[in-house]
Amino acid sequence: MPPATPFRLVLVTCGTLPEARKIARAVVEKHLAACVNVLTAPVESLYTWKGQLEHSREHLLLIKTTTSRLKALEAEVLRLHSYDTPEFLVLPIAGGSRAYLRWLAINT
Repeated sequence: MPPATPFRLVLVTCGTLPEARKIARAVVEKHLAACVNVLTAPVESLYTWKGQLEHSREHLLLIKTTTSRLKALEAEVLRLHSYDTPEFLVLPIAGGSRAYLRWLAINT
């Protein structure tokens, strides 16, 4: 297995496109993330919330950041998000092009 990198991909879903764009802009402007992809076509989400099966359309954010920025990134997402318990899933980035990873490091 390749050695771990300090880079992470964070998944966040939002109930509306304006909210998704607001969060994306804020975390990039504050250098908590180098890049955020906003999926403008909604994803279909099925989940259990407070004992009930829920079905909703949400907008997914793919946030590229570093391990050192995760705590501040999560705090900012929680501050701006309308959900009581927003999705905040952190996935390791095993590798990537040197140029892109260097750019990611410089911009977070």
